[in-house]
Amino acid sequence: MPGLSFENHQRNEFLKAKGFGTPTATSTGTTIVGCKFKGGVVIAADTRATAGSIVADKNCEKLHRLAPQIWCAGAGTAADTEMVTQLIASNLELHSLSQNRKPRVITALTMLKQHLFKYQGYLGAYLIVAGVDPTGAHLLSVQAHGSTDVGEYQSLGSGSLAAMAVLETNWKPDMTKEEAMKLCANAIESGIWNDLGSGSNVDVCVMEVGKDAVLHRNYLTPNVRGSKTRSYKFPRGTTAVLKSSVRDLVEIEETVIPLPSGAVASEPMEVDA
Repeated sequence: MPGLSFENHQRNEFLKAKGFGTPTATSTGTTIVGCKFKGGVVIAADTRATAGSIVADKNCEKLHRLAPQIWCAGAGTAADTEMVTQLIASNLELHSLSQNRKPRVITALTMLKQHLFKYQGYLGAYLIVAGVDPTGAHLLSVQAHGSTDVGEYQSLGSGSLAAMAVLETNWKPDMTKEEAMKLCANAIESGIWNDLGSGSNVDVCVMEVGKDAVLHRNYLTPNVRGSKTRSYKFPRGTTAVLKSSVRDLVEIEETVIPLPSGAVASEPMEVDA
């Protein structure tokens, strides 16, 4: 039957009645997007890393290199996305050397989904995988529990709803590279302005058929810190001196006492040559 399903509500009430804690939704605190264009693919991400309600890093890099022509954008736990992508990048390089050919995007996706599926979602890595290979340009996403999706445009993270609204409104087939870069940047900005877990700058990575990927670090910087309204460098004399006192320092004199007549100075210590 079409419509909303309330099975999870009944399950949660049952767990609560049995004394178990009810499941809570996890916010990834990120906006990442991807978009295909004629002859390539673009991915983009914001640069805010949060620790609860605290902004831990204003310029975190969320675009990760898997191969010269394959990159991915990561949302979720920053440490998990960093370590998972490093591991898969290493395995992908070994696989490429053993096969004596450039790695395929689907190979990278398979390695990622098989690795994440083993941990049943306990590795908080939500990824948009993009790249070009001899079979063309590809854009795919993989969730933390190992499921994948394929599409002409993708969006993940806590700001994904705002970003997806921009993508669905403005995406069109056979876009130019410049149009795709602008669309992805606008989608990330939508997440920055409408999601508290996203913010700071916009990073963009472009992959074209027959070329290595090009990373545009801080492609947009919509949150440049403005100058203060007034200067807090105060001139000398601004603060009044209420009291002053001068103390004389005690001078220490050094007196050399000569040896008494007939005394022999101690012999010098023997030192190894």
